[in-house]
Parts: sequence; structure tokens; C-alpha cells
Amino acid sequence: MPIIKVNISIPWFLPAFKAGGPIQSIANLVEQLTEEQLAEEQFAVDSLQLANEPYQFRIICGNRDLDGSLLKEVEYDHWVRFSNNTDVWYSSSDKITNVLNKELKEDAVLFIVGIYSWAYNLKPLLFCKGVKKIISVRGMLHPGALSQKSFKKKIYLQLWKLLGLHKGNIFHATDKEEKKYIQQVFGDKAVIKIAANIPRLFALLPMPAKIDCKLIMGSIALISAMKNHLKVLEALHTIKTNYQIAYNIYGPVKDPVYWEQCQKLIASMPKNIRVNYKGAIAPTVVEKALAENQVIILPSKSENFGHSIIEALSAGRPVITSNTTPWNGLAAAEAGINVPGEDILGLANAITQFAAMDSTALSQWSRSAREYALKGVDLDRVKGEYRELFNV
Repeated sequence: MPIIKVNISIPWFLPAFKAGGPIQSIANLVEQLTEEQLAEEQFAVDSLQLANEPYQFRIICGNRDLDGSLLKEVEYDHWVRFSNNTDVWYSSSDKITNVLNKELKEDAVLFIVGIYSWAYNLKPLLFCKGVKKIISVRGMLHPGALSQKSFKKKIYLQLWKLLGLHKGNIFHATDKEEKKYIQQVFGDKAVIKIAANIPRLFALLPMPAKIDCKLIMGSIALISAMKNHLKVLEALHTIKTNYQIAYNIYGPVKDPVYWEQCQKLIASMPKNIRVNYKGAIAPTVVEKALAENQVIILPSKSENFGHSIIEALSAGRPVITSNTTPWNGLAAAEAGINVPGEDILGLANAITQFAAMDSTALSQWSRSAREYALKGVDLDRVKGEYRELFNV
């Protein structure tokens, strides 16, 4: 049985976590396909055959987190076993080209996660020859993402096209919308394959006791303008009722200037609103953070997938989010509320709607949130998409 060999080049990987979604996407990918492989190997004991080819993953990444902090718990500059079919090379420098060229074989695939990293995106594209390359843009070409530092990104992408980095390679899109955004930048001739993100799903969590006219809500995300924490705080300022609202913020500060703006609003909150900054949390603590809150709020300007959204829904936490994520139609499903991220009044109304709910109603929305999450994820289909993507 042939092995599908996939080399992954990504700036950060577990135990790094502060870069958010891309790390979780790759962690979920290798975990799910490892589990699939183990199940098939058990099946092979009886049937003497595997239904699908097994995977072998090798991940090449840096040995620091997004904020530059060293990953002290890992060994550097040699292969480290991560799981049954996955090894990781945590590089102590940006000089990874020799490692890639030494390790890549003609029958391997190079899966490049991101487009902006010199060491882990551009170097593999420019200097690794003779292998199949797949570029996973991970939401970086979404109009909402391109609107941040737009001039620099426009020049950068023009250089990409001038250098012809998109030619002869395959783009990975996570849905039809992302495929459209790739075509808008690189043209209709760009070769694009779709394979959806693989989410991490939690068990249904008990709901903290709901007291009338009180609400405990949280955000789990990088703190930056993209995630719209400031708009949530502005919405809280507009709530004139006597509702008692606790807002818990979890996540690393990516944009210190933006966080200063948030802190100014936090300092002037009315007495009935309490905002708690809980700091950055590792993926292993996310379930505990969800258990502490009754509602999750994340009105992002854009989300390629929104791991924290689907994780919250799977745990039975209704979500207030924008209409620029894959998770829409929440209100009709009683799973949450979609509000344009810039609609401060709409955000305030959504918050007060949940604050006004009694425990019976919130419990129903909790069950509906989980049902929505489970209906929205077809793992067998997604695994098939990745098998097709890597069998290029």
C-alpha cells in the first residue's frame, strides 16, 4: 500500500498557539488523519487490506511562538515524534531550505501554509525544486484580511505575480468563497482545489447557572482589529439597562496599539458591566474557558473558518458573530446571532437578548447550538477532500 507523504511548512506549530487558526487547522488535520489511519490499520488485521493509503506527515516550523517567545518544551533542529504518523522539525533559525531540500523526495507533497512568511512560505516556493507544491492561503486573501495594511499587501501580492510564484503550483481553498478570492487576486487560470477545515469538536458542556438579567460572555481570539473586540466594548457602552454583564476576554495581544484603545473603553465601563482580561490560553484550556461562559461573542471582520466559533457551538455555547464567517443562519437555528461586525447597536441588541433569557430558553439555545455544529461538519467528506488534495 503506497504512503501519502506530506511535508508541511508553517511558521508556527504546537505547542505554539498564539498565531491562532492556522496552527489549529494543521493540528486537527494530522490528528484526524492519524485517527483514520489507526482505525484502518485495526480493520486490516481482519480484512488484510486498507481502504485508503496511509499518511506520513513531516512538519517544518519555527521554535518560537507568534510573540517571539521560545518554545522551551521542545527539542530543536532534528525530527521530533508528534504522533503516530507525524514528525516535527522545530528550526532554531530561518535557514530551513537545506532541511527541506534534503528531506523532500519526488513522491512527496509540500504543503505551504500561509503566504507572508519569508522563511516558511517564500523560501519553500523559491528554492525547493522538483516537488509538488500546494499553497494554503488560510483566509489571507479574504477582503476583510486584505483591508488591514492594504497598501503593503497590494504591493506584496503584485510582486508574487511578477515573480510568477503562483504558476505551476496548486492553491488550497477551504471553501468556494475562498476559491473566488484566490481567483480575484491570481486570475481564473489559477489551479485551485477545495478541502474544508477540520474542526475540533467538544462534548456538550454544562451551562453556568443563568440568573435573570445577567449574562456571562467571552471572546477567545487574538486581540487585533480583525476580531473586533473594540466594537464589542463599544456595544457594551451603549447598553442602558440594568443588565449585569460579565465579558471575559481570552487571547494574546497581537496589536498593542489596538489593545490600548480597548483598555480605555474598559476603564470607563458602567458599573453593571465587568470586563475581565484572562490572557493568552493554550488549546488545552479552551474547553475550560468555554465552560466558564454562557455565550461566545466574536464579530470578526472576516474568518476563513473560525475555529473558536465552531468549537463553542459544539460545546453548546450560542455565538454572537458577524455575517462574514462560514457560520451563518444562526438565529434561525437558535444557535446564536449573526450581526455585521460594525453594527454596534445590533451587537448591543444581541447581547441584551441573551441577558434577558431565562435558564430554560438558554438551555434550548445551547442544545440547538450543538445540533447546528454537528450538522455543519461532515468529517468523512472533508477527509476525502484532503485525500484528493494530497494525491495531486
